[in-house]
Amino acid sequence: MTKIRVLINNDFDEWLEIYRFYAEHYEVQLTEDVVNTTWGWLMDRTHPLKGLVAEVDDRLIGLAHYRAMPRPLWGKNIGFLDDIIVAPAFRGSEAAKLLLNELKSIGCREKWGTVRWITRDNNYRARALYDKVALKTDLNIYEMNCGD
Repeated sequence: MTKIRVLINNDFDEWLEIYRFYAEHYEVQLTEDVVNTTWGWLMDRTHPLKGLVAEVDDRLIGLAHYRAMPRPLWGKNIGFLDDIIVAPAFRGSEAAKLLLNELKSIGCREKWGTVRWITRDNNYRARALYDKVALKTDLNIYEMNCGD
C-alpha cells in the first residue's frame, strides 16, 4: 500500500536517489551545491519549498516539491508544483495520483483555490494522468535568462 507523507530529514539518501532520476529525466546535471541547497530549503520550515513523498514498505518511491506562489491579480497565493516523479519500477502504481491528491488537499486547506504545474509537451505518460486530474490551460511559458 502506498503512503503519502511529508518529507523528513531521515529521507535524504532515498530522496536523492529519486531526485537524481528526476534530474536525469530532464537532462539536468545535479551538483553537490544544488543538492545541498534544495535539501536545505526542503528541511527549513520557514522556506516556501515543501516536500511530499510516496512510500511503499518503508521505501521512498516518489516525491513532489511544491510551494505557495503569490497570484497578484487574485490577491492571494496559489499552489505551484515544481517537481513530481515516481521511480520507474512504480510507474502506473497510482503513486503520482496519490501525491497530486495530497497536494490538492493541502491546497484546499491553504485556500489556494488553484495548484499549477508545468510539464514538457512530450511527457505523454505524465500528461495522461494530468489530463484526468487537472485542466490544461492555454498559457505559454517563456524564460528569460539572466546570464550564465
